[in-house]
Amino acid sequence: MKKLITTAIIILTGLTAFNQTSSQTKKSSKMENQVTKEKVHFNADGLVLAGYLYKPVGFNSATKYPAVVTGGSLTSVKEQMAGTYAEKLAEKGLVTLAFDYRNYGESEGQPRQFEDPALKLKDLEAAVSYLSSLPYVKAAGALGVCTSGGNVAYLGADDKRVKAIATVAAWLPDNATLPLLYGSKENVDALRKTGNEAKTEFAQKGDNKIILAYSNADKTASHFGPMEYYMDKSRGGGVKEWKNEFSAMSWNTWLDFTPIDKAEKITAPFMMVHSDSCALPDNAKKFYALLKGQKELVWGDGYHFDYYDQPKQVNAAAEKVSDFFIKNLN
Repeated sequence: MKKLITTAIIILTGLTAFNQTSSQTKKSSKMENQVTKEKVHFNADGLVLAGYLYKPVGFNSATKYPAVVTGGSLTSVKEQMAGTYAEKLAEKGLVTLAFDYRNYGESEGQPRQFEDPALKLKDLEAAVSYLSSLPYVKAAGALGVCTSGGNVAYLGADDKRVKAIATVAAWLPDNATLPLLYGSKENVDALRKTGNEAKTEFAQKGDNKIILAYSNADKTASHFGPMEYYMDKSRGGGVKEWKNEFSAMSWNTWLDFTPIDKAEKITAPFMMVHSDSCALPDNAKKFYALLKGQKELVWGDGYHFDYYDQPKQVNAAAEKVSDFFIKNLN
């Protein structure tokens, strides 16, 4: 008998209070809501990766908890959306880990600001290993926001230790979307050429060619406007640990990023939170349709960047994914 596939479509409703808290604490600390945040380090390919481990209210090391690793958008750091969702899920009773991928933030790795989905997969697997090694962790899951939504798709297809996966406003490109995103096949080919030239320059001279990651005005940025989350100093642009930089060597590995190809290989329970105004909504529906296992689609409202830090979308999404993880990791 074929495995029963559970499908549900839910419209996001309701609000809860949204508390922004400091992400600058270096040692274990209590937040206003009594979630504990602790600076941690773990290894991936001999590199030291930095993260924050969040523990729920009333944490007891003798108890077994469901645990979730969280990741954010392209070039983002743990002090942005990964940390926001990690804290929200910890408030709901989960142990969570927000970390910097190699080459970013406080984690080791060269060249800096270099984007490679294959390396991010290794980092996510190392994060799962770290969580699984903790004596109070029962089972591990993964949550990806924006680009990390695609990264956790790679993880789910590759690592069967991951018992549940969720995405929020996931970036899910495939080869068919590239000419649409970058104007034409000729433009895509030109970017690949630029990436190859930058890679050669790095190999020969050690020079890492850096361009803007996001801009409302500069068309040479890897992502050209409107990019209000990153341009706004009261939002992502004001996070001091983040750099608005993209290594030009990344073009080929970035353009080869095709998480839709991973959907059919994922068997763990999967929840997607998306909206018509999030990135590539048709691709999100395509990805969802290709998933073979237990799955749940949460189709909300709000613009893509709203799911990074805006109270309505963040709280509603966190509520749904925390319930999903608690159900599937216990």
